Amino acid sequence: MPRLLLLLPTTTYRAEAFLDAARKLKLEVVVGSKSAAMREDLGDAAFLPLNMHDWDEAVRSVVEFARAAPIDIVVGVDDHTAVVAAAISAALGLPHNPVTAVAAARNKHRMRELLHAQGVPVPRFALFSVDDDPATVAEKIAFPCVVKPISLSASCGVIRANDCDEFVAAFHRVAALLKKLGEETLGEGAGKILVEDFVPGHEVALEGLLTNGELRVLALFDKPDPLDGPFFEETIYVTPSRLPAAVQREVASCAARAARALGLGEGPVHGELRMGDRGVWVIEVAARSIGGRCSQALRFAAGLSLEEVILRHALRMDIPSLDREGSAAGVMMLPIPRAGVLEEVRGREKALAVPGIENLEITAQPGDELVPLPEGTRYLGFLIARRETPEAVETALRDAHRKLEFIIAPAPAETQRSRVMSF
Repeated sequence: MPRLLLLLPTTTYRAEAFLDAARKLKLEVVVGSKSAAMREDLGDAAFLPLNMHDWDEAVRSVVEFARAAPIDIVVGVDDHTAVVAAAISAALGLPHNPVTAVAAARNKHRMRELLHAQGVPVPRFALFSVDDDPATVAEKIAFPCVVKPISLSASCGVIRANDCDEFVAAFHRVAALLKKLGEETLGEGAGKILVEDFVPGHEVALEGLLTNGELRVLALFDKPDPLDGPFFEETIYVTPSRLPAAVQREVASCAARAARALGLGEGPVHGELRMGDRGVWVIEVAARSIGGRCSQALRFAAGLSLEEVILRHALRMDIPSLDREGSAAGVMMLPIPRAGVLEEVRGREKALAVPGIENLEITAQPGDELVPLPEGTRYLGFLIARRETPEAVETALRDAHRKLEFIIAPAPAETQRSRVMSF
């Protein structure tokens, strides 16, 4: 029975889907994580304590474990654990992407350097320190621009600035966030701020699978809500894309070029790209699959989930087909409307009764403190829909969201004072 080492961060939405896929494939599962609290949710999976922030220590621990229990496949579910997975796979002699390539995909500055050097369109960019004077930095850049960390995801810390005053405020805000998160969370991104040109246009998300350097597009998601700032909270993804076929081919070609430029050749990739006046621009290419519960929107031939496709591919097992199911599908990441403490969610039954809505999962719990973007790192939950057309899917998601009511109380005074002091 093949053995999977599944690397999980301290908090993740991705564990359940991968564990379900592994059970379906009858894999023996070992979960590697720093969080011992995860043991309760692992079912029959074994647990291996790993410090993901010390790659050398994590590699040594897994190599020692593998002497008695050989590992056949290592999967990381987010940007950081994907890098650790590549390092462990290299040490075990398993097929893997180069560690440098996966690390570059996580580092937005290094990614842009490599893509620019290979002629892949990326926004003009520059790297600064949190200790730099933003008023001086503002003299060196063009507006509008985007200020962002180099190693966070889910649009955390990403802010658009249209002029010098907005830039100074955004720079200070991102710097404060980075200082609060600290080096353990940020890794090599600690203390660094990326400033790049804002690229106007329609944004899409690409889910793909690399085999021997060749990219197969599994799904192309439209993002119908404009992402123009000042913050970049993603909400609705719908597939198949409604873009013209020629534009979709250009997006796929650009994503494939980006993966090659980074040195990626195997496994899942998740790309964010924009169609501007001068063609397709790469915003991000990650060496992992789509985040959150969003993968529930994807089903493939023979009822395969995205996670089962990824595991079958890594183990070189038969994949009946990589064609997506015939119906349109989509996901809505439920945004946090305001800061505070979640008390109650109303309207669930009404939302689930909307034609086309397949699932509603509220991941925030009563009593949880809610922090909106750009400091926030989570959503309230996820809506999944399937219908005959992308337009019908989008309508279903919007209708269901309107039927939900989130009762949010003000945060405790101590928390509010802390936030004011920090930000």
